[in-house]
Amino acid sequence: MGVRYDYFAAPSDEAAAAVIMDGPGRFPVVETKWLDAAVVMGQLEELLTGRPYDEVVEDSRWAEDLAVAHGGELLVLTVTDGLRDALASVAQPAAADWARIEELRGIDVSLLEDVLGQLKALAAAAVRTGERLYCWVCV
Repeated sequence: MGVRYDYFAAPSDEAAAAVIMDGPGRFPVVETKWLDAAVVMGQLEELLTGRPYDEVVEDSRWAEDLAVAHGGELLVLTVTDGLRDALASVAQPAAADWARIEELRGIDVSLLEDVLGQLKALAAAAVRTGERLYCWVCV
């Protein structure tokens, strides 16, 4: 089975939290099974921005629980605006560097490049429309 991490853009925390039971299908979504919103995405933000990971985790929007259901088997988490903005503006995300982190060892770099391209497009659209990024987690 595994854990599902679906990244999506929404106009507000309230709209994002409202997807807790059914998932974010009504919003643009990037589906993944191994990119957790805390450690893996925090390390991506560090790579893209140069902001130390210790500072990333202090951000009030770093993997904050907006909604929790079924004893934590369903979650809606925030994604930092710093990561959204970095993804939207970076010319080419650093998939090869990202693949070197412990949590992603063994994952094909071309797969990471594809997912980063999707996340970049999602983030760019969110910036254009004034939306934020979120992660729906299904255990």
